[in-house]
Amino acid sequence: MYYLYLLQCSDGSIYTGITTDVKRRFTEHKTGEGGRFTRSRKVTKILYTERFDTRSQALKREAEVKSWHRTKKLELIKKG
Repeated sequence: MYYLYLLQCSDGSIYTGITTDVKRRFTEHKTGEGGRFTRSRKVTKILYTERFDTRSQALKREAEVKSWHRTKKLELIKKG
């Protein structure tokens, strides 16, 4: 299983990524091991997750969601 996830950062930004283990990945982001974007912005919570059978499906969805404006991401979270 692969997961798309959206995280809230301390500056109000939303980070989008994929993983096989959302809790582990969230912890990595919180401890500064997740990536440059979240290292400088400090993640605060998991906003949304979506499950996929394959990595390819998750990557396609990640690319789609990353192309969206913040408003559309917030709508997805609200529906979630």
